[in-house]
Amino acid sequence: MNPDTPPPPGSPGKYSKESLYYILTPKGVKCQLCPNQCVLKEGQEGLCRNHVAYDDKLYSIAYGNPCSVHVDPIEKKPLFHYLPSTESFSIATAGCTLACMNCQNWEISQVSPRTTNNLELFPVQVVQEAAANGCKTIAYTYSEPLSFYEYTFDTSKLARARGIKNLLISNGYINEKPLRELSKYIDAANINLKSFTEDTYAKLNGGSLEPILRTLKILKEEGVWLEITNLIVPNWTDNMNMIQEMCGWLVANGFADYPLHFSRFFPLYKLTSLPYTPLPTLEKAYNIARKAGINHVYIGNVPGTDYENTYCPKCKKMVVERRGFTVVSNHIVKGDCGYCNTRINGVWA
Repeated sequence: MNPDTPPPPGSPGKYSKESLYYILTPKGVKCQLCPNQCVLKEGQEGLCRNHVAYDDKLYSIAYGNPCSVHVDPIEKKPLFHYLPSTESFSIATAGCTLACMNCQNWEISQVSPRTTNNLELFPVQVVQEAAANGCKTIAYTYSEPLSFYEYTFDTSKLARARGIKNLLISNGYINEKPLRELSKYIDAANINLKSFTEDTYAKLNGGSLEPILRTLKILKEEGVWLEITNLIVPNWTDNMNMIQEMCGWLVANGFADYPLHFSRFFPLYKLTSLPYTPLPTLEKAYNIARKAGINHVYIGNVPGTDYENTYCPKCKKMVVERRGFTVVSNHIVKGDCGYCNTRINGVWA
């Protein structure tokens, strides 16, 4: 819908746009954006709370109405091997394709855009604001950018035309066709690989593993710079055999040179009774990943450790020193280790 035209009575409203991926079936409007495959009757919202059926069509109701807008260091995403020390214009709307019991941003991810406090910021305005703030990138982040796909897609196209890079910070839960189309405009992504069993994905996250693995492969095929985050949740995803299997899969499928971030769990949302992830557990995962052959492994949400730094896989010297989201020193020269000239995989300038 044209944001300058008043919406008709009963329509999805000003902040809406017809979805690119749906079909009309005898049972209702079937969304084809993500593996949830929601079938909606008139007026119903999908599981993502971002798409609604209206007049035998499917509309996104998260278009130009972000509930969160910030300028962040790119390291916060986390993206450690992509344009370090730069700032990213970061946006989110309400909604998500999954329902993780450990969600850090559940106040916006598990609700509808109709219930959050939103700003008016259509795609052209997002790009203008990013440029005005001197940001080299726009990050679609915080909740789930694949649930506000239409907003992400249109904004990323405009940003690409303006010379601004696009970052997808996502759970990766999307069907192949829309992902490949979006990948034409995405420059870098951090995908949250939440566990490595179908059972855990179903019980903890309300989704499934296989689509995420497909997403990782597609992003690599499409030339998108990729980093992966694995949140280690006590009693849920802290099984070292599972982590070893995950790391083995990553190496076997060509991800040995892509950063893997193990992240500490904080007790939030529906898992407040669980403890913080112990540092020794995170260190075990780190060592498993390194032994499996992953060259760049990090531990996040644990301030003051050396696990945030980047080391050359050949000479073992520290080439990027970080403290929190700040780069203290950088010894990468034109993509190479400044000490031994070994290539450090990433996009450094």
